[in-house]
Formats: sequence, C-alpha cells, structure tokens
Amino acid sequence: MTELLRIEGVTKAYPGVVANSDVSFSIREGEVHALLGENGAGKSTLVKMIYGLVRPDEGRMRLRGQDYAPREPREARAAGVAMVFQHFSLFEAMNVAENVALGMEDPPKLRDLAARIRQVSEEYGLPLDPDRMVGDLSAGERQRVEIVRCLLQDPKLLIMDEPTSVLTPQEVEILFQTLRQLSSEGTAILYISHKLEEIRALCDEATILRRGKVVATCTPRERSAREMAELMVGAVLTPPERHATPKGEVALEVAGLSVASPIPFGTSLKDIGFKVRRGEVLGIAGVAGNGQDELLIALSGELRAARDAVQIEGSGVGDLGPNERRLRGLVAAPEERLGHAAAPDMSLVENALLSGVVRKRLTWRGFIDWAGTRAFASEIVERFDVRTPGTWVAARALSGGNLQKFVVGRELSQEPSVIVINQPTWGVDASAAAAIRQAILDRAAAGAAVVVISQDLDELLEIADRFAALNEGRLSAPRPTQGLTIDEIGLMMGGAHGMEVAHHAHG
Repeated sequence: MTELLRIEGVTKAYPGVVANSDVSFSIREGEVHALLGENGAGKSTLVKMIYGLVRPDEGRMRLRGQDYAPREPREARAAGVAMVFQHFSLFEAMNVAENVALGMEDPPKLRDLAARIRQVSEEYGLPLDPDRMVGDLSAGERQRVEIVRCLLQDPKLLIMDEPTSVLTPQEVEILFQTLRQLSSEGTAILYISHKLEEIRALCDEATILRRGKVVATCTPRERSAREMAELMVGAVLTPPERHATPKGEVALEVAGLSVASPIPFGTSLKDIGFKVRRGEVLGIAGVAGNGQDELLIALSGELRAARDAVQIEGSGVGDLGPNERRLRGLVAAPEERLGHAAAPDMSLVENALLSGVVRKRLTWRGFIDWAGTRAFASEIVERFDVRTPGTWVAARALSGGNLQKFVVGRELSQEPSVIVINQPTWGVDASAAAAIRQAILDRAAAGAAVVVISQDLDELLEIADRFAALNEGRLSAPRPTQGLTIDEIGLMMGGAHGMEVAHHAHG
C-alpha cells in the first residue's frame, strides 16, 4: 500500500501544557488507522493540525509525498482531507440537503444536491432522505448527514472522532460496513475511539499516545482490549470488584412517570416505571436524545411530576424539588458537568456547598459553615484523586475527567440512599473510569439503590445488576444483566418494546 500521510516530529504546546511532543507516524492509502490515548493524551490536537484548525509549532506533514501545512480546514478539504466531528454541527430547523449545502464551498442547486445525497447515501449503505428536517432525525441519522457531507468531497483521508458514542450496536455495524467499503476503495480512515473492542474489529494499525508522545504502535487484531488499555494508561488495570450484596427493600420506585420535556427538541417521558432495591444497580441505556436528560431531572427534582410518580422508600416525592429530595436521601449527577453539575466560575469549595449543603449540614442558623465546606471539598479531592492545585480553583480550570471525578465524588460522599448518575465516566480516562465504577459499586454494597444512565454498554454490563433501555422517552422492562447479549441490548435500544421483551421480563 502506498503511503498517504506522513507526520514527522510534530510538536504543539499551549501555555502550561505540551499537547503533542515529537509525534511521528504514517497512514497508508486504504488503511483504517486507530489513534488511541486517554483524555488529554493529545489526540484532538493532532487531528486538528491535520485538518487545518491548529498550526504545529515544530515538525512537518507530507500528504502524497508533498509538503502539507493547511492554514484552515478549507485548504485541508481541497487537499482531500475530511473530518466528522464528535459533536455535530447541524441546524435542526433545516432539512438534510440544506445542511449539507452549508458545509460545501460551492454547492450545486438544491435539487441536484438532493439527488447526489440520495445516490451517495445508498451507494455506501447509509440511506438518507434529503428532504427530512434534521430536528426529526435520530443521532445515528444525524451522523449519516455529516458522513455523507464528507463523502461528497470524495476524500482521500477521512478523520472520525468518537463516531460511535451516539449509535446503537446495529448502527455501529452499518457504519463499519461503510468504512470498510471506503477503505477497500482506497480511502484512508483515521479513527479515534475509546471503545477498544471496536478498534480490534475495524482497524489495521493503531498509534497509541500518552501525555502527547507516541508510546506504542500495534496491530489491534493481535492485541486484547486490556493490553491496549494498559498501553494507553501505562499501568495494569484491575476490573471493578462486584460485591455479592444481598438486595434490600425497594428504595426508589417510579410508576407512570409522564412529563413533557422542558428542553428544546427534547424527548418527553412516557409512562416510565421501574423499582430499584437497596444494594442494586439498575443500568439504563439509550442512544443520546431518547430522554436521558429528562429522566435525570425528573428523578433529581428539577422537573416535577405527580407526587406518586416518584417514591423514595414508599413516600411520594414527585412534586418536591431537588433539596427536599436530597433531604430524603436522593442525590443526582447530570451528564453536563460545566453549567449543570458544577458552576464554572465558582471554586471547588463553593461547588461542594451547592449540592452538599443539605445532607452535609453545611449551614447553621442561616450561616455557611465554611470550615466544614472546605473540609468536605478536600475530602472529595483526596478520596477521588481529583488533580487540582487546590480546592480554591474554579471548576472550569479542571480537565473534564477531573471535574467528572469531583462531581461524582461530591454526590457519592453524601451517604445517599438513592443515587442517579447520567454518564458517570463520559470523557474520563481508563484509570479514572475504573475508580468511578468501583466507587459506585462500593456505594451499592453499602446499601444504596443506584440508577446509572449511560451510553457505554460495556460500562453497564460491568456494573449493573439489571438493565433497561430508553427509546423515544419509553423505558423497556428491566431485565437481569447476566446472560444479555449485545444483540438483544441493541434491539431494546432501538425500541423493540414488543410482547417478546415484556414476556422475558416476567419470565
């Protein structure tokens, strides 16, 4: 295979951090090349340089033997480099064809473009209707829009950043078929993902970054997922230890929970019901945008419902706000860390106070107990290994992974009887994720009822006793996790709530 892109000694530093240090590797035509590394390893900076969003400080790149130094994405696209970002840049109030036209330098007439979209999307097994409004599309279909937009440029190199984080297992299979087809036609693919089993199934080669440097290259098919994870982390990983905890009384019961979504283009909850016992972890899966955020705020008390729709230890709390629910033992950690779980400009001490005030009794006769609050913040930082110069630092100064550890730690440290967490390890590295999962299991072992909402199926299979799936605001009947296949899970996530699923749940 002919070499397509060579990266030689590329270095990029920002104040206080070297994002990439002397990085060298090459990608051949038609190769699917994985870029692996924990958060903060330098993957994003590297692909931004290849795509012309960032200029390297040192080193050089060569594309098909010619010097390659794009000053902006338009130059990268002209040279045959396309990128599908993790966060889609689509306008929900416009249709598919209009969105695609916006991403093109010189778009044809909309009618001609719609025909091209139909043709290309069918050719690559990604069926798309150019006339549909993007606001009505599922996450998987939105991703197709982004991919088809790239394919219309006939790229020689396609960069994909965490492309499967919003897909069901069945959609992942469709995406992989498309990528294999592109690769067989000679398009090279640079693939960033933290899902190592996917890397093993799809990629020919892998370059592994740690703290900005290349630490290893390998052929993923010849390595186990654990070996690759250990290369990324530079340490041996131990799987979380599940305690054989006897299940106690029902601590959280949800029955007939139906609420309209307060979020624009959100998903309303439709007749949701489940029970969680003390000592039990219920895992709830779903592709993004199927009601996860709404379920979290309906359980936390930010979104109120009928009194008996949510019950903590037998008493209705559906009409109570977050602080009253905290008093009764329910804590919650939302997915969006900055702005929702933590106030960006407040210090860690102040953020510890925000949700800890009720259960940690951090006020006395209307005055804040600052000494107690500082001690609480320090305890979280120490117990959850939050990397920060001190507790006086503003929340926004922490890396995503460290802020996640702080937020989850703050909730778990309040001795709650019911815990609800959305995406507990989203964007944190392997060692931090293992620590957070272990902390959740330890809390369950101490007698808490836990609801974990996550798009990471491996995570749910690892820590949940029972499993349910959210689809368009409806919840499938929870089933024991043991013995569930990825295929069954995919069907549940895709909304197969038919008789068969219900039959299994009672069987």
